[in-house]
Formats: sequence, C-alpha cells, structure tokens
Amino acid sequence: MKSENIKVDISKYQNSMSRSNQIRRVIWNLAWLLLARPLPRSLGNKWKLTLLRLFGANIAKTAVVYSTVKIYQPWNLEMKEYSCLAPDVDCYNVGKIIVGAHATVSQKSYLCAASHNIQSVNHELISAPIIIENQAWVGADAFIGMGVTIGEGAVVGARAAVFKNVDPWTIVGGNPARFIKRRELKNV
Repeated sequence: MKSENIKVDISKYQNSMSRSNQIRRVIWNLAWLLLARPLPRSLGNKWKLTLLRLFGANIAKTAVVYSTVKIYQPWNLEMKEYSCLAPDVDCYNVGKIIVGAHATVSQKSYLCAASHNIQSVNHELISAPIIIENQAWVGADAFIGMGVTIGEGAVVGARAAVFKNVDPWTIVGGNPARFIKRRELKNV
C-alpha cells in the first residue's frame, strides 16, 4: 500500500511515560523553579548540583550548571569533571545525556535526546542517548539531535544543527553540520 493512502492519526497517540515519571517531572520542575532558578547565573553552583543529585543526576562536584538551564529528567543526566551547561541550555533528556570532562555546552543550545517515529502511524516517542565526549565544545545556540556523539575535542560551531556523529578533534558548522577543519591545540 502506498504511503499516501495511510494517515497519521495522532488522536490514538499514547504517552509512553509512566504516571510516576510524569509526577516526578512535575516535582522536579517545581523544585528547580523555586530552589535554583532564582539564583543569579552560576551563583550557588554547589547547591544546584546537590539538587540535581537528589533527583538522580550523576554529576561531578566540579561541574557547572547555570540557573537558567532546563533539564527534563535529571535522572538521565551525567556530567563529568569541569563540564558545563551554560545559560539557557535546554537539555531534553528523555534519553540519557552524558557531558564529558572539560566539555562545554554553550548558551541557548538544545540537546534533544528524543523525537517521534516518523515511520509509524502512531507517531510514538523514541529516544537515543547524546554523548558529548571529553574536551568537546558545543557552540552557542546549537542543536544536537538524538543518538549523536560529539567526539573528544570536537567543536560544534554556533547555531549548527547536528544530526550525525562528529569525529574527534574536528570542527563542524552549519545546518546540517558539516566538516570545516581539524582542531589542533597549540600552546600560546
């Protein structure tokens, strides 16, 4: 049968998230809104990391999370030593998101570890982990899609849209993101 004869019927969509998951997310959002969001930018970082850990995040004590970061499910977040989620990062972590040591996700970036199955008439939610490896840098306002690994030391340029893995020690940019050049560190 041709695809044109089949209809997507979202009225039959069923949320795959359990009721307890939904309740935990409501409690989490209220806790972050009342106990972390009012703090200016990076002030009170130890307190924010403690709050995230209370909700199941696996976060190194040297990680930095700004107050304006949105985290969908902290129990699916892992941050290594000296990693950073900068102001206004949106971490839609239905699937696991791992930020490696000395890695930075710059302001207003969107980490999207879930989508909907566009091949299915049921349009069900699907997810896959995002891994940002050690020493990588995601530039401002970038989009990182589900199932993507940003390789060690790689740089994703500002406003890039990344839908495929990024090789280690490369620089990518654009929409969709494409290889620009190799990244070479120098002592200056």
